[in-house]
Amino acid sequence: MSAQLTDVTARDAGDPLREFRDLFQLRDGLIYLDGNSLGAAPRAAADCVAEAVTNQWGEGLITSWLGAEWSTAPQRIGDKIASILGAKPGEIVAADSTSVNIFKALTAALSLRPDRSVILSEATNFPTDVYMMQGIETFSGGRLKAVTVDPDAVLDRLGDDVAVLLLTQVHYKSGLVRDMAKVTRRAHAKGVLVIWDLSHSAGALPVDLNSSNADFAIGCGYKFLNGGPGAPAFIFVAERHQAAAPVLSGWFGHASPFAFEEDYRPAGGITRFLCGTPQVLGLAALECGVDLMSRVDMAELRRKSLALGDLFIERMELRCGTFGFELVSPRDPALRGSQVSYTHPNAYEIVQALKERDVIGDFRAPDILRFGLTPLYLRYADIAEAIEQLREICLTRAWDKPEYRTRAAVT
Repeated sequence: MSAQLTDVTARDAGDPLREFRDLFQLRDGLIYLDGNSLGAAPRAAADCVAEAVTNQWGEGLITSWLGAEWSTAPQRIGDKIASILGAKPGEIVAADSTSVNIFKALTAALSLRPDRSVILSEATNFPTDVYMMQGIETFSGGRLKAVTVDPDAVLDRLGDDVAVLLLTQVHYKSGLVRDMAKVTRRAHAKGVLVIWDLSHSAGALPVDLNSSNADFAIGCGYKFLNGGPGAPAFIFVAERHQAAAPVLSGWFGHASPFAFEEDYRPAGGITRFLCGTPQVLGLAALECGVDLMSRVDMAELRRKSLALGDLFIERMELRCGTFGFELVSPRDPALRGSQVSYTHPNAYEIVQALKERDVIGDFRAPDILRFGLTPLYLRYADIAEAIEQLREICLTRAWDKPEYRTRAAVT
């Protein structure tokens, strides 16, 4: 073991979450710092999906809609996610994609504020959030307006014309954490409903939707919930809003879908926020990841996440402080999500060089290196070794290769 790793050995040995690493499929030598884009596969996931394919689908066929409880999987898994996010049973359903659920939440919130015309968010928000806002503006024929302002000024823009505020709790580039309860109170004081994007929060830090008096929230299942690529997303609708909000009226949100009525009648409760047929195989993998996360002490997970981030920043300054990296994530741990991000003029090339050494982070345009900190399977020694690999790449200019300069379609 190198001298750079000796001081983290004791921290790994005493880590109360260390046993979780063995529950994930991670090859030897890999340092995976991209769980904020795609979580690692739980070892049990292959069996969960195989059961759904081989027995439930292969043997049970259509009888599995009832026999294997396929038809109620969105509600069942939604209730499990609710227990992680401080919501009540019947307030979250697992279904569709993040983008579709943003559309559902935006249109539902807008219907509850029919006398207002502005959908508000911050500039630099994750693009799909803003794209959905812009699409709704187009559909409205000019009645509604999608507005984005500087992140530091977004709350000052709240006014009598704003119907809904859409914010990401943990910013996807910087990792900045917004105070959900404080922001929601300020918005409600202006009569504005709030939609929270929890894509970088769910499974990464403690969330309490009900204590924060949240109106709506959405999030994906494939990041910190470890539900697999393209996993179904989820939508939270506070119980107080469910009966009044109209929905994207697909047949699984109907009160009696198998009555095949000509006209739409919404189901009661959170079920009305379903739309199309449940994605059974994706839900099988997602449930496996959610079940694993349900066993975790979220306060302990947050403690380790912040410790990993502090270690990363400390080692970067010590070992890579002269190579032009600029920290864009907050130094204050309370304001930082489960990631650390830096800017660098050669960010893309450096990320590619790290990947060649089995250190997997990611690049976000125009110049950000982003490193996800997933406490269930990431070790303190992994952080120290990743920084050493980064230092070696910079010392030798190993990033300066022609093949690293061509941007891939997926970064």
